Amino acid sequence: MLHWPVAFIEYLSNCVASECSRLGSTNVGLKKMPSSWLMYIFLYVLVCDGVVAQVENRVVFLFNTFQNVNVNENETVQAVVSRIPPEVAFITLQFHTQHSNATLSYTRMPGLGLSLTAVDSGLLSPLIPGQTKLSWFLLAPDGDSVAGTGVILPYTSSDPVPGACNLEFDLDIDPNVYLHYNIFETTIRFAPANIGYSRGSNPPACDTEVGENTRWRLRYDIYQYFLPESDLSEQSLITSIQSVANVQTMREHGKRLMTLSSNDKTEVVFSSIPGQGVIYSVIVGDPVLNTSSSYIPVHTYACSFSSTLDGCDTLGKISTRIFFTIAGLAGLFVCFCGHRFFKCVRLTLTAVIGVVGGVILVMSWWRFGSVMSCVVVVGLMLGFLISSIVFFTPVGDIQVFRSNVVFWVTFSCIVVGVPLFFVRWPREGNITTCGVAGAYAVVLAVNAYIYTSLSYITLNILKRFLNDNFSKAFTDVPFQDIDFIMITVWVVLGVSGIVLQLYRERTRPFFPPSPYLMWLQERERRKTNVLDPSHHTSSLPSRLLARARQLTGRRETAGECTPLLL
Repeated sequence: MLHWPVAFIEYLSNCVASECSRLGSTNVGLKKMPSSWLMYIFLYVLVCDGVVAQVENRVVFLFNTFQNVNVNENETVQAVVSRIPPEVAFITLQFHTQHSNATLSYTRMPGLGLSLTAVDSGLLSPLIPGQTKLSWFLLAPDGDSVAGTGVILPYTSSDPVPGACNLEFDLDIDPNVYLHYNIFETTIRFAPANIGYSRGSNPPACDTEVGENTRWRLRYDIYQYFLPESDLSEQSLITSIQSVANVQTMREHGKRLMTLSSNDKTEVVFSSIPGQGVIYSVIVGDPVLNTSSSYIPVHTYACSFSSTLDGCDTLGKISTRIFFTIAGLAGLFVCFCGHRFFKCVRLTLTAVIGVVGGVILVMSWWRFGSVMSCVVVVGLMLGFLISSIVFFTPVGDIQVFRSNVVFWVTFSCIVVGVPLFFVRWPREGNITTCGVAGAYAVVLAVNAYIYTSLSYITLNILKRFLNDNFSKAFTDVPFQDIDFIMITVWVVLGVSGIVLQLYRERTRPFFPPSPYLMWLQERERRKTNVLDPSHHTSSLPSRLLARARQLTGRRETAGECTPLLL
């Protein structure tokens, strides 16, 4: 791209406009166009090419057109927009980088209340009568160069003004969405908007009245847009930001999660998904005038590109992959052979529910032959998985389940109801649990290598158990091609394992017999059956004692040895 002076670009655009006005029509064939007009158009297209290049610390923006900007160290870049139509009442500039902070400022020297430093930053400028040109300033605050993409969006006097009733943040009018995340949840906050007003007029009062002619009639739609799974590239983020930057594109591609009234708190909580890129945006609408405006979209990966504590590059550690690979192989074994190797499944329970409880369950079966206690625990495992699946669906985001009491009572009822249902058919319940839980372990093993949202079926329940504030979070997760593939794998493995085990165990006892009871029966049989060779064999302790005496006893010398005569 050639670097042309900005004044020359504006001169070309003015020449094209004047030629159009002189001819009085733009619908003119190329043969009838004057040679001077063709020259102007050729140079204008050559220079602009849809997006004006960055020239001499100055960038010329066109409305609704993204511009890639590089800000070098200790450099201030001026962002300029000109030829503003008179119907435009205010303009927003938004600038996005992947993980480096950038400073947007109204003035060349940033100051408190006049600038904002963030990864996703934006400024809003009301226009005065007759104003046709506007500029802002971009800086790199951390001493390193910053590269990102920006866009300027125009709004009319009937559109709501995002952040115009700000009382919390530093900017006077703040259209930004502020994001904070931790391992459990991601929180966004924003300032209330005001109804639109024309150039030169005073803004409507924010809190003096609460009628239909005030800002209290405005509604806020919260939108969410997921980036491609397992894609942390900068190009993926830039493409996604450009797809949802304004009102129309966000409504087309994003997912509306909820609508807030002006009486609601301007704060929303979501479940954190480390390593998954998410874009959040707020669209404020005026139901009376049927108009709307967009706040500055904000993105997060719920991990850090610079920190090693929660770094995005440490999500797939080797130790984690080894652990889940072993768990996946064990799950595959349980899926197809869990009921037949009953003791192995019980040992798995030992690891899952704790050493003491697991050992008690295993010993109850080994010593007394009682399988009901083990079947109940296995049923509770299946109930836990089924209940987690239920609340993984949109059912989990229903308002009534924001209450911890309602949630945990409902969750527990489902968990307890499953083993009660299978009390009449304990073998079928055990086989079903082996198939479903074993196949899910395979899905978790795949998740260690390729991200899939199905791991959050149980992880969301664990988050809610450990964090009291997680009840306010939206637990929506992305469902993309890999997730539908893993659901298919889960269903196929689970059904195949259940059918195979039911077919193989149809002629066998419901459960393997107790090893202790089998040993007692074998001992009684050897005592009473004199024809059994084992009847004449001494007990194991006696044999071990005799062998020890042979090894430690002193061997006596013998005389002539002759073979025995039969």
